[in-house]
Amino acid sequence: QVQLVESGGGLVQAGGSLRLSCAASVRTFSIYHMGWFRQAPGKEREFVAAINWSGLSTYYADSVKGRFTISRDNAKNTVYLQMSSLKPEDTAVYYCAAARRGPSGGTTPSEYDYWGQGTQVTVSS
Repeated sequence: QVQLVESGGGLVQAGGSLRLSCAASVRTFSIYHMGWFRQAPGKEREFVAAINWSGLSTYYADSVKGRFTISRDNAKNTVYLQMSSLKPEDTAVYYCAAARRGPSGGTTPSEYDYWGQGTQVTVSS
């Protein structure tokens, strides 16, 4: 069983930055591919970014490419999402997820086995 706990959300003005963290309580964190998703009110959960087990491969949704950076520290069992040039449309609950199986870079929720509880990000205009 993998427990994921997100942190770092908050209220920020448009153009600002935030860094989200997701800490995993599992001994074998390095074997999991990780992803970030977000869900705005009334919308489906959507893919934001993903990273493979080693951190050498990263994937991004077109809407965040060039503004967000995903990274991981396997020694700390933590994955990060650095968000810059934030826009009001980035407002959502952000979730991290872990995938034990399949290739990295999964863009659909069904490809992930474990989920955190989410952290709210609100970008004001």
